[in-house]
Amino acid sequence: MKILYAIQGTGNGHVSRAREIVPLLQQHGEVDLLISGTQADVKLNQEIAYQLHGFSFIFGKKGGVDHYATWKSMNLPRFVKDMRRLPLDQYNLILNDFEPVTAWACKMKGIESVGLSHQASFQSNKVPKPKSIDWAQLVMKYYAPATHYVGFHFKEYDSFIHTPVIRSEIRNLVVSNLGHYTVYLPAIDDKLLVPILKQIPHVKWEVFSKHTHSSFTDGNVYVRPVNNEQFNSSLASSEGLFTGGGFEGPAEALFLGKKLLVVPMKFQYEQQCNAYALQEMGLPVIWGSNKNWLPVIQKWVFQPQEHRFDFPDETAAVIAKVVKEFAR
Repeated sequence: MKILYAIQGTGNGHVSRAREIVPLLQQHGEVDLLISGTQADVKLNQEIAYQLHGFSFIFGKKGGVDHYATWKSMNLPRFVKDMRRLPLDQYNLILNDFEPVTAWACKMKGIESVGLSHQASFQSNKVPKPKSIDWAQLVMKYYAPATHYVGFHFKEYDSFIHTPVIRSEIRNLVVSNLGHYTVYLPAIDDKLLVPILKQIPHVKWEVFSKHTHSSFTDGNVYVRPVNNEQFNSSLASSEGLFTGGGFEGPAEALFLGKKLLVVPMKFQYEQQCNAYALQEMGLPVIWGSNKNWLPVIQKWVFQPQEHRFDFPDETAAVIAKVVKEFAR
């Protein structure tokens, strides 16, 4: 059996999940990997068969998507060329983690594909979503269409939705609490973030930044470039995680029993939905309308946070079911 696994390369969550799923897929057949996008810091261990430009959302430095940089990076002629040249007929199963080139190539050629992603869960009306109507809802619906969907979310909101894929390297971590807080806010410039964190001087902050190439310390704030192993170690030994409104990072923090505070990116519908779901579960959120973060961060640091989430290790069973149901 030949399997094509197409992965979105914007952000680290998609690639992090793929690191867990790829070895499981390889138990069922020969797997070719396709990645489009340029924003991921985490890498796969396996060879990439297709590295495509795709349509990437570029992180800004003020808490949202950089729309101009995103628009500049788009190359429709290249997108269409890549879409047409993909040899999709040779595959018995095509899995898609929110990757647009493969998704639209399948749609145009009438080939079935399985949306296997967090975004797939948003096909259900039972998933928590903000009431406001946003153009980004259309992006969520049409960015990477599929014929079948298997989703992941914080809860099993629907029959085709499963709890998060927690990587083995996270499940195997030795958990402790050294008192520091781990920070990963890729859409916030260090120049904006560090002065806020310094105003809570009794706390040690370990910031992992997309905006620096070298480590530095400013008062009680230690900033270093993004590194998967160092981040995992910091998170495992932390008091809590202060991060964006992505999916994998918050899910891993909750699995490890860490305190969690999220800041969803502005103009990013998926992160707004994730934050809305977390708020429904009683976790704190800093929304874009909040111009003064300090009181919220102080309250989060000073108050305990009690929660318990059961994310069972069912990824192998999910993959086996997908292969059995959808391979042709």
